[in-house]
Amino acid sequence: MIDIRVEGRCGRVTLARPEALNALSEAMCIALDAALVAWADGDAVDLVVIDAVGARAFCAGGDIAALYAAGIAGDFAHGTDFWRREYRMNLAIAAYAKPVVSLMQGFTMGGGVGVGCHARHRVVGETSQIAMPECGIGLVPDVGGSFLLALAPGRLGEYLGTTGARMGPADAIYAGFADIFVPEAAWPAMIDALVAEGISALARFDAVPPAGVLAEMQGAIDRNFGGETLGDILRALRHEDSDFARDALAALGRVSPLAASAAVEMQHRLGDSPTLPRALELEYRFTFRAQEKGDFLEGIRAMVIDKDRAPTWLHRDIETVSGAQVAAMLAPLGAMKWTSGDAA
Repeated sequence: MIDIRVEGRCGRVTLARPEALNALSEAMCIALDAALVAWADGDAVDLVVIDAVGARAFCAGGDIAALYAAGIAGDFAHGTDFWRREYRMNLAIAAYAKPVVSLMQGFTMGGGVGVGCHARHRVVGETSQIAMPECGIGLVPDVGGSFLLALAPGRLGEYLGTTGARMGPADAIYAGFADIFVPEAAWPAMIDALVAEGISALARFDAVPPAGVLAEMQGAIDRNFGGETLGDILRALRHEDSDFARDALAALGRVSPLAASAAVEMQHRLGDSPTLPRALELEYRFTFRAQEKGDFLEGIRAMVIDKDRAPTWLHRDIETVSGAQVAAMLAPLGAMKWTSGDAA
C-alpha cells in the first residue's frame, strides 16, 4: 500500500493503493512517519519525494470505510487513535528539517491534503483537484487543513472549508495549498533530476498553470463569507442575486449543518496568526466527538457506504445549530487532548 525506499540520496515514498484512490490507512500513516524518523538524522538522505501510483488521485482522503465499520460497531477508539496518529504525521511532514517534495496529481482531498500540502515544496499538475470536503461527511476540515485555510487570502478559508469547492492547479497555488505547477508529462524527468541533483533541480521545471477562478471570485467570497457564524453567511448569500451565491447556497445545502458551523468557528478561533499545532489540537476536539456526537457516521453511510446521498443530519438546517452546540463540539478535551508530542 506504500512503497518506501532510498534512491541515491533521496528518500522516496509512493502511495500505492490506486484501486482505493490511494486512501490513507493507519498502517500507511505509521509507515510514512517511521520513514521520516529514520531519514531525519545523518546524511544518507538529503530530501524526500512523496508521490503516488495512478492517474486519478494522489490521495483522495483517509480510509473512512474502515472508520465507519469500527464506529458502527461502537469502537470509537479506532477513529480517535487513527486521527491522533495521522495528525502527528501531518505535523512531522510540516516540521521536517530536510526538503520534502510532494507531487499531487488528480484528487488530493482530506487526508491527502495532510500528506501533500504540508510539504515544503508542493507540486501540482494539470489534473490536480485539491479540496477539503469533510463537511459533506459530517467532519470539519482536519489534518491541518484548517491551518492552511486560515492562511488563505481573505475569506477563502470559510468558503473552501464549508463548500468543499475543488481547486485546480492555479487556484491551489493562489490559496496556498501548492507552490509550483509542472506539466505531468515532465514529472518522471523531474523526479530523476531530484534524485540525481537534489532540491536545486526543482526550479527549472516550474511552469505557468492554466488559469484559475478563485482570484476573480475573491470579491464575492469576501463579501458573503465574512459573517460571525454560518447563519450570517447564509443570510448574506440569500440577499445576493448572482450565480456565485446560488452555487454557494446549493453547496451549503448538502453539508452537515453542525460540521460546517464548527468549521467557520474554527477559522475565527485560529485568527490572523494560526499555527499548525493549534489547528490540529482544535480539529481533534471535533473529530474526537464526531462519531458519537456528530454527523460523521451518517455522512459516511450516505456518501460512501449506501451512496444514496441523502444523509439525515442531526440538524434540519443551518439555522437550527446553536452556538452552544458548536462550542460543545470544540470544547477542550482535558487529558485526552491532542498534543504535538503524541506518539505516532
